[in-house]
Amino acid sequence: MIEPTLAVQTAIRAALIEAPAVTNLVPADHIRAGSTRPDKTPCIMMSDGNTSLHGHDYTAQRTAWVYLDLHIWTLDAGQDAAKEIAGVVMAALDKPLTVESGECDHFRVTASRFPRDPDPAYGHGVLSVEALIRWIV
Repeated sequence: MIEPTLAVQTAIRAALIEAPAVTNLVPADHIRAGSTRPDKTPCIMMSDGNTSLHGHDYTAQRTAWVYLDLHIWTLDAGQDAAKEIAGVVMAALDKPLTVESGECDHFRVTASRFPRDPDPAYGHGVLSVEALIRWIV
């Protein structure tokens, strides 16, 4: 299994790319990991996130909670466009998440925020997600 945060990012990206409602609003190559305002919009950027490891059981199974934010960016389309994208992203992620080489026992969008960017031309939304994953080493 790859590092848990990267595994969840990869699974989220796959789920979003498979959702036509998302890719009708955001091109698939604009859905990626990153941490700065994007150069191409509209865009969905997944933060680096963080992982809370929970050790292992009597076998070789490991578990971890993963927390990360999805930043939604638009340009010259306003906050309403960011909110529309957030809505289709939440709908696309409202199902079990498939994590490569592991299992996702819990996944959900926990919060949404729409902070104003200093440049009013940008729309910005943030969706926070959490996942409990497990894997065998």
